[in-house]
Amino acid sequence: MIVTRLGHACLLVESPSARILIDPGTFSDTWHGLTDLDAILLTHQHPDHFDANNVEAVIAANPGARLIVEPAVAKILSEQSPHAALVGEIVDLGSATVEVVGGEHAVVHDRIPAVGNVGYIIRESDGPTLFHPGDSFDVTPSGIDLLALPFVAPWAKTAMTIDFANTVKPERAIPIHDVFLNEIGRSTWMRICRGVINETIVIDDPALGDPYTV
Repeated sequence: MIVTRLGHACLLVESPSARILIDPGTFSDTWHGLTDLDAILLTHQHPDHFDANNVEAVIAANPGARLIVEPAVAKILSEQSPHAALVGEIVDLGSATVEVVGGEHAVVHDRIPAVGNVGYIIRESDGPTLFHPGDSFDVTPSGIDLLALPFVAPWAKTAMTIDFANTVKPERAIPIHDVFLNEIGRSTWMRICRGVINETIVIDDPALGDPYTV
């Protein structure tokens, strides 16, 4: 499995049978113009994960791609014939599968309306497993090889990030949800996480656009 960070929460995941784009949002544009996609996954409706103005162009450029999205997003993209991702279901993509988990976005504040959120566990047959949680730490699956770990968010604090990683216990983790960090902040967060996250978990920081092999 090859994973490429495309900015903030957006990942391109490539297995031998599937090329999957996750959370093409407004905080990055390196996913614009991608082709040869087998699936496009959206965890929830917030614009940093779902760029409604530009994602339709990617959908049009990939007419054979499965559009697997959180149910509220499915209503927004109703004309694109999306598949509303239901918690607990498993979607087959060749030798890869996508398991849908979660259901609710983490609470930002009780005065901010709650929205849905689904996480995706991508398993490659006889290969590695990746978990992208979207905006939630509620689900902590086991057997994860690579965790896309939200670093900084209005709904989280550093202790939550650390506890989440230590509970999931992946073999490796890479930062996502990190656009809020400048260079100094990023090095600080990496140092903190590498210092207190379980020493058996490798925290890598691949550069944007560089393929990362799991």
